[in-house]
Amino acid sequence: MQITVTRESFRLAQVFTISRGSRTEAQVLTVTVSEGGAAGRGECVPYARYGETLDRVAAQIEGLPEGFDRADLQDLLPPGAARNAVDCALWDLAAKRAGRRVWELAGLPAPGPEITAYTLSLDSAEAMEAQAARHAHRPLLKIKLGTPDDMARLEAVRRGAPDARIVVDANEGWSAEIYADLAPHLLRLGVALVEQPLPAGEDEALIGMERPVPLCADESCHDRASLPGLRGKYDVVNIKLDKTGGLTEALSVREAARDQGYGIMVGCMIGSSLAMAPATLVAQGAMVTDLDGPLLLAEDRAHALRYDAAGVHPPEAALWG
Repeated sequence: MQITVTRESFRLAQVFTISRGSRTEAQVLTVTVSEGGAAGRGECVPYARYGETLDRVAAQIEGLPEGFDRADLQDLLPPGAARNAVDCALWDLAAKRAGRRVWELAGLPAPGPEITAYTLSLDSAEAMEAQAARHAHRPLLKIKLGTPDDMARLEAVRRGAPDARIVVDANEGWSAEIYADLAPHLLRLGVALVEQPLPAGEDEALIGMERPVPLCADESCHDRASLPGLRGKYDVVNIKLDKTGGLTEALSVREAARDQGYGIMVGCMIGSSLAMAPATLVAQGAMVTDLDGPLLLAEDRAHALRYDAAGVHPPEAALWG
């Protein structure tokens, strides 16, 4: 088995800003695993918030020993971007060699399209209202917040898109006091979900606080080991393959979270259709699907995922799986 790691970048359609900063391109690592005349691919997006860089993640992958399989991989690498790309490449390789689709190999029902959120970048209230108005036809908008001045932004987005469901992502940017001030207004403005209002290390403050709309753990939830620490704080968990370390653990997190009474959100980093493709399987029946990465790009891969009024569709075999 041969593993190659390639660095690639995809231009964004416009500058994308969250509370931690702005970017103009998506920098990704593409992993190709070749064996027996077949090749499988996976993509990951190293994330600085978790101490990941392109160099560090590439080194993790290139340091893997010979002769491992997907089960071995779960112990060889920790949850994170490196394991994600390799795990998804191994699933793709298995599908290519078997002449079947990944969902068949995993014992899953054939997937269908899922309505996905479309993310509005953090900006001034006026600019976010304009963004919302341009995308008011979309059924679900996700807005990036995370500053002390978010009330005006939230009101502006609601004016711009009066009929859309809204998901708010604070990206750990609020304090307990700011969240408590905003909470009563979230329901009034039709917010369906709030992601990670407080920093992951400070979310004990959520225990006992009013939750007028469901709270979703993002930075606080990585894999199954995260779930016990979420009790009493969150109602929903955001499953991202770059956090779980691939499709294998993502499916296990989904099952365990549902068993423990959590709702499911499936999210993404900003990457190409190859990064989103495995996540479409995890997103089946999710409370919220947020797999809009390719919609934010100015360019994408061949055989890109299809997005239409029905949502994001499962991948063609030529792309993945």
